[in-house]
Order: sequence, then structure tokens, then C-alpha cells
Amino acid sequence: MIVRISGEDQYRLADDQTDRLNELDNAVVTACEGGDEAAYERTFAELLDFVRTNGTRVGDDELEGSDLILPPPDLSFEEAGRAFSGEGLIPD
Repeated sequence: MIVRISGEDQYRLADDQTDRLNELDNAVVTACEGGDEAAYERTFAELLDFVRTNGTRVGDDELEGSDLILPPPDLSFEEAGRAFSGEGLIPD
């Protein structure tokens, strides 16, 4: 799976990382829907860190389509409420 973090890079994640990525996405949704800004900031940072840490950066010379595009790290809580809702960015 190729995951892009908007404004940053693309990362290649192994298929066995998808479940954890989905768990983190759901945690961000729960924080947003619950109106918990502190939890949003923590879980969204954890989601981005997971991708950066567990993914392999796709080289600038590689042309790959993204399977998932995550919002930029500076996404506000208000903006996140619109992006992370329902099933989140990764449908179950």
C-alpha cells in the first residue's frame, strides 16, 4: 500500500500494517467525533508517525499512485472534523 502524507512524502507500507493503520484512523475519527481536541492531536500525530516509521519512503524518482492520502501534519481540529468522520479515511 502506498500512503501519501500531504505536503510531505509517499511511503510504502506492507500489507500486514493495514490493520494497525486502520486502528489509528479509527482512533482519530473517535477523537474528532467526540470533540476531544487533545486526543485528536495525539492520535493524528501517532497515525503520521506510524506511517513514517513503518513505511519505506518512495523515492523521488519513482512514480507511484497513492492508495491513501493523509492530510498534512498541520491539519486543524476543525478541518479534521470534516476529514475524519464516519468510517474515516480507510473504510472498514
